Amino acid sequence: MAQLTGAQILLESLLKEEVDTIFGYPGGAIIGIYHELPNYPFKHILFRHEQGAIHAADGYARASGAPGVCLVTSGPGATNIVTGIATAYMDSIPVVIFTGQVPTPLIGNDAFQEVDIVGITRSCTKHNYLVKDVRDLAKTIKQAFYLATSGRPGPVLVDLPKDVLSDSTEFRYPKSMHMRSYNPHTEPHVKQIKKVAELLSNAKTPVIYSGGGVISAKAHKELIELARTTQTPVTSTLMGLGAFPGNDPLWLGMLGMHGTYRANMAINSADLILAVGSRFDDRVTGKLSTFAPKATFVHIDIDPTSIQKNVNVEVPIVADCKKALHALNEEIGRLTDTPWKEKNQGWLDQIQAWASTQPLQYDNTGPEIKPQYVVECIYELTKGDAIISTEVGQNQMWAAQYYHYHKPNTFLTSGGLGTMGYGFPAAIGAQAAFPDKLAIDIAGDGSIQMNIQEMATAVSHNLPVKIVILNNGYLGMVRQWQELFFNKNYSWTCMDAQPDFVMLAEAYGAAGYRVTQTEQVLPTLTQAFAIDKPVIVDVRVSREENVYPMVPAGASLTEMLLI
Repeated sequence: MAQLTGAQILLESLLKEEVDTIFGYPGGAIIGIYHELPNYPFKHILFRHEQGAIHAADGYARASGAPGVCLVTSGPGATNIVTGIATAYMDSIPVVIFTGQVPTPLIGNDAFQEVDIVGITRSCTKHNYLVKDVRDLAKTIKQAFYLATSGRPGPVLVDLPKDVLSDSTEFRYPKSMHMRSYNPHTEPHVKQIKKVAELLSNAKTPVIYSGGGVISAKAHKELIELARTTQTPVTSTLMGLGAFPGNDPLWLGMLGMHGTYRANMAINSADLILAVGSRFDDRVTGKLSTFAPKATFVHIDIDPTSIQKNVNVEVPIVADCKKALHALNEEIGRLTDTPWKEKNQGWLDQIQAWASTQPLQYDNTGPEIKPQYVVECIYELTKGDAIISTEVGQNQMWAAQYYHYHKPNTFLTSGGLGTMGYGFPAAIGAQAAFPDKLAIDIAGDGSIQMNIQEMATAVSHNLPVKIVILNNGYLGMVRQWQELFFNKNYSWTCMDAQPDFVMLAEAYGAAGYRVTQTEQVLPTLTQAFAIDKPVIVDVRVSREENVYPMVPAGASLTEMLLI
């Protein structure tokens, strides 16, 4: 068998894993890989900053469901992706990262561009490796992809010393992978499933609480079947948006700090909460001691450490969400005597009353452009048939509240870490995965400037991402907190020295539009979305508009601040 270098083995392994796109930035430690790269059929997207590359790999993974691949050099190249790795880790996104490293004899000698990236990322990767022998490389890569995509997904990093990439050995890629120390439990316990079916049939005010794990497990069809069969209303975390259709009568909207009134009130009144692929984080529960005080909790999750972490769960089910929901639907099908619609009709009527009393609303009577209206216009033009990414802050919450997501993998946002600068490169990654789909980044004027250099990436690779900036001249969410809880002391949140975003777009070779009047919003977005090139739409919105509802930190879900 022919001898291959480590660089060739890496690229051959990626072919075996059916990788089609690499997001990267070259450097001295990985120059051997880039020397071989033109000989392989990968689409390589060159970013202008490594953080853009890792966020794009993350966005590619969220949109496509396949693992994203990021390739960067040693030292600063590796440290520049740490925030992106932590972003993927917090949201359980499968990304495989390859970092260059100094030659093995120099490790630990403070060599040029040496950092202990394995040590640095140990707490924010699912696992990581330092490959010291080229003979271990193929097996390590197989393990990396297996770990990233199985069980609870997450980022896996492989550190590649320069001499390992230049050394040679026979290429043997494992056909399958089994690790004695890693065996995710995927099958649900039959007796536990029967308990859940019985609880649902007896519950008077049940709620299904769906999270990002439903999307990761590709379990959206099973979720929809369960909800519609049992006539149980569904709420969702930020990460779970899209798993249940946003126009379904059973949809409550997002719950939590900026959740809908009906979702938070339903959770507070529920006697049964079926949590699927979610983790009861603080943005969802509010004051934990008052969260769902009447409820019995069922929790389905493939990660056993997520169960019983924050709430006391009466029926825990450690399993793959898709398999568990499938089994539950089969068990529900046997309960032919349960009149689901009649049983839950009073509960659904109560929810509709809450929805009518306090719908999502804003005052659109003044001369200023309201950011909520801009998001509504984006939905009107796309009807949910687009991939929406967001930055972090008010823009993120308005995108969650006022755009209706009907399909999984269409909403890309940094939920757990809240990473500003995420949305634009993530949209680039999604556009790379789906060149013919409309990819839109709903941004704030603060966040967009953190990775604005990737306009050059989008232009040079003909990736027609659309950026819609809800430009209020502030770091909006921090300003909102300062207004409500810090006596309007707007300390260092005013963005008073902004670039001209239209001229900036044109300087990069993209298109730019500025919108200053409400009647301009819809026609300008229509024009921008029709152009086959990257676009920035700078929308000058109401400067001190707030996101409502809002549950103050430490308050109960029912203590919502309303418009």
